[in-house]
Amino acid sequence: MVDNINQIRPWRTIERRKSRQIMVGEVPVGGDAPIAVQSMTNTITHDVAATIAQVRGLEEAGADIVRISCPDPESSAALKDITREISVPIVADIHFHYRRGIEAAENGAACLRINPGNIGGQHRVKEVVAAARDHGCSIRIGVNGGSLEKELLEKYGEPCPEAMVESALMHARMLEDENFQDYKISVKASDVFLTVAAYHALAEATDAPLHLGITEAGGTRIGTVKSSIGMGNLLWAGIGDTIRVSLSADPVEEIKVGFDMLKSLGLRTRGVNIISCPSCARQGFDVIKTVQILEEKLAHISEPISLSIIGCVVNGPGEAAFTDIGFTGGSAGYGMMYAAGAKTGKTNNEDMIDDIVARVEAKAEELRSERS
Repeated sequence: MVDNINQIRPWRTIERRKSRQIMVGEVPVGGDAPIAVQSMTNTITHDVAATIAQVRGLEEAGADIVRISCPDPESSAALKDITREISVPIVADIHFHYRRGIEAAENGAACLRINPGNIGGQHRVKEVVAAARDHGCSIRIGVNGGSLEKELLEKYGEPCPEAMVESALMHARMLEDENFQDYKISVKASDVFLTVAAYHALAEATDAPLHLGITEAGGTRIGTVKSSIGMGNLLWAGIGDTIRVSLSADPVEEIKVGFDMLKSLGLRTRGVNIISCPSCARQGFDVIKTVQILEEKLAHISEPISLSIIGCVVNGPGEAAFTDIGFTGGSAGYGMMYAAGAKTGKTNNEDMIDDIVARVEAKAEELRSERS
């Protein structure tokens, strides 16, 4: 098993854009920090119990950061009780009402998501920045293609990369004018082409860390596809310091897709990476059903482990050569088990799921022991 495949395959290496580093709570963002994965709650924020439960579910799924909307005084007040019960840093989503930003900072938010231009002018920005600085908050400037300033739409005629970047840099200057540099920027749109072009231009114009997303991407299937195309393009180019996959689905799915995206590019390695074939007439067992069961049974594993599940011997041994654990279907009701590319013996099809789960859990325990 190769410890670092990028050492022998330089064409797999992604050179990340150099950005300055800020902190979102205890999570570093930018610089050489790992790309952070985040999601957003969809509960009524001042339903404290429901919001805490959803945040904890996101934490268990691996979320590095969670955003919570604060549209009213009850919501920003609820942050005090919410942040007391969870450990993941919270980004308070603020629109229009500058007081909500001040209250969120006072009540435990680690970051404020604002558009400086829509909270009441520079004097209001000054007050929000003062609260952020006093309470150790960073800020995310959130530009959205669907809510650009009227003057920019009149200038450019429509949402376009130039308008989105101009908006972002205008908002950044409002923070810089208050001598505040602890900010990151996003320039999201629902259009993949617009989003990618805007981020490429913004990456050239600033050293601020960038938060990636395709906004309003859609349901689980189409939203995953659109996000993977757009954000995958950017991540491959080295652009992006935090990501959020926006799905009309359970927020936990956003975290799963986010990590799968990063795993596919070798940028994060959390959890079991299952490499499996689509199955065909050569399969020696029901590959599709087996993978579905294994995904459920191994969802609790957070250690980075690669697992190949291949239906026949055409590609099975080759895939197993580069995975921690592998199973290749054979004939007569059994298949071959592998560990780090080496054969370890035959396993009956009826026993293989239990055997694979046991081997993965043992490998996870081994990795935990090595860390401690």
